[in-house]
Amino acid sequence: MRALKSMGLAGLVLLLTCLVGACATSKRNMKFDESVYAYSAAIRWGDFEGAWTMVDPEYRKEHPITDLQLERYKQIQVSAYRDIATKNGPNGTVLREIFIGVINKHDMSERSTRYTERWRYDEATKTWWLTVGLPDFWQGE
Repeated sequence: MRALKSMGLAGLVLLLTCLVGACATSKRNMKFDESVYAYSAAIRWGDFEGAWTMVDPEYRKEHPITDLQLERYKQIQVSAYRDIATKNGPNGTVLREIFIGVINKHDMSERSTRYTERWRYDEATKTWWLTVGLPDFWQGE
């Protein structure tokens, strides 16, 4: 208690500001963990339509997913999804390098690919959005 009294009002305000900022950052980090967990679960379980809802609305508007693309996703099974590296990107984004194993359901051949997720935090909606779209398992083919 003596330490608080010796801080004075300015010190106490500074301490409270730091605590509130840390709390906000902690909540934001928790939201990030929840978002990437839900997204990775959707991908692992083949729920690409559900994963699509986590893609940035601006990206979805500019790159609408077609019925043909959704049908292609139904032809594969994800066998592995691992976060290789996570790092901070530009402008408050977070980059995740992902290893994904994919099985073609028709011929049971398996292959793997790497995919870089870029996430941004929308302060207005308090939501993390994937800004790069769904993984392209066909490399543009």
